Amino acid sequence: MPVTTHRTLPPEIADIQHQMEEVAAGYGLDFFETIFEMLDYEELSMFAAYGGFPIRYPHWRFGAEYDELMKSYSYGLSKIYEMVINTDPCYAYLLSANAIGDQKLVIAHVYGHCDFFKNNAWFAHTNRKMLDQMANHSARINRYIDRHGYENVERFIDACLSLENLIDPLSPFIRRTPEPQHQVSEARKTESEKQERDREHWAPTPGKFSSKEYMDPYINPPDVLEREQRTRRELEEARHAARSFPEKPQRDVLQFLLQYAPLRDWQHDVLAIIRDEAYYFAPQGQTKIMNEGWASYWHSTIMTKHGLTDAEIIDYADHHSGTMAMSPQRLNPYKVGIELFRDIEQRWNKGQFGAEWEECEDVDARKKWDKQAGLGREKIFEVRKIHNDLTFIDAFLTEDFCRNNRLFSFAYNDSSGNYEIASREFKAIKKQLLASLTNHGRPFIYVKDGNYSNRGELYLQHDFQGVELKQDYANDTLQNLQMIWGRPVHIATVIDDKPTVISYDGHKHESRKA
Repeated sequence: MPVTTHRTLPPEIADIQHQMEEVAAGYGLDFFETIFEMLDYEELSMFAAYGGFPIRYPHWRFGAEYDELMKSYSYGLSKIYEMVINTDPCYAYLLSANAIGDQKLVIAHVYGHCDFFKNNAWFAHTNRKMLDQMANHSARINRYIDRHGYENVERFIDACLSLENLIDPLSPFIRRTPEPQHQVSEARKTESEKQERDREHWAPTPGKFSSKEYMDPYINPPDVLEREQRTRRELEEARHAARSFPEKPQRDVLQFLLQYAPLRDWQHDVLAIIRDEAYYFAPQGQTKIMNEGWASYWHSTIMTKHGLTDAEIIDYADHHSGTMAMSPQRLNPYKVGIELFRDIEQRWNKGQFGAEWEECEDVDARKKWDKQAGLGREKIFEVRKIHNDLTFIDAFLTEDFCRNNRLFSFAYNDSSGNYEIASREFKAIKKQLLASLTNHGRPFIYVKDGNYSNRGELYLQHDFQGVELKQDYANDTLQNLQMIWGRPVHIATVIDDKPTVISYDGHKHESRKA
């Protein structure tokens, strides 16, 4: 696998890249060609603000993120060491101010990410040429800004970005049957508009004209009668279908808006761009713990066995431990990921899996259990191929792991105003962790009806699972949805244990019992 660079790296760094690439490939890591570039912190912060892509459409949120990153670095609160994006070839960015030891660590870490991007099943449907696609998106949006004005386009992008999480991350893996296209036009009309259209274009067909038998084929041609009857049936079917759609609740709200919302051509394209980019970034959110854990596992393995000089050991230990530090208030995906991969490797090396292991209740026997299976490395490569964070935690988080790593669940205490330990019970810990990973901890929202009450209004359903919607977020989301849909929007949810419908008609918000 040849080493190719876009911006010429310093010779010493290029040699390190070549060395790390050979070591990583020797361990069985399989990655796309990886192109490294050296940036100063200001440039790296700009790239980070743009999600790793130097060419994105203009929008104020990128500037706000850049400002936050720069201030955080200036005040010594955080530091970006590297950045890598999921493309073919992979592009990775190094911080020029890093010491040589840190550059080694980062390059080894990057090759772990690149292997994960290429081989994990949840990235299988992502666009590997997204760098070019992002540039194309930017050019299109800049054209719309020239034609329609910056404020108009920015206002619409603001609305779309507030809805970018309303997608179905599983949809790339599901084949769906498209809905009848006649619903697009029929369902958005009010009942009076449809009746007016019916009177104008589909006047009631009279019955069969009376005639003498020998004149009947001429007065009542069979093909004409059949055509008129077929037309009446189709009209009736269209009316029936338009009463409520989609047939089943639809989770991809953005796709529904693209199909049915009364958007101008440029608005339709902008919304499609936002949706396209949301789906590109979705697998990264689904695999954060695994991805960072896998990359950390390999930088740790490569650095401790191949990459360190005596002079670099202390700095490496300091920086690695800082990255792995756990906060009582926040889960560290690096730490949980690397420790879980190590635990899996150890268990499968010792044969601590299967029915015999699960049924063993002898504490001493479990501690001494070692069947010399030697399957650990093979198992972790299998795990990194097929799992996402949710299935990873569900399948491999064990009570022993929680005990050894001192994991606990925590909750907010209203009286003290702090997050406090709520439980050290394994079931409670796992339940809370899985809940936080399910849909990234966000609510499940579905389109239930695009023609609510036969008035062309949009009706959403919140799949309530014990956590209420944040009222201010819900109101803002409804407001942006109404701007795109053009008619009143509603969402059915639960507030104070009571089924409630929140509505926005373009002027005011209302809540009523369902």
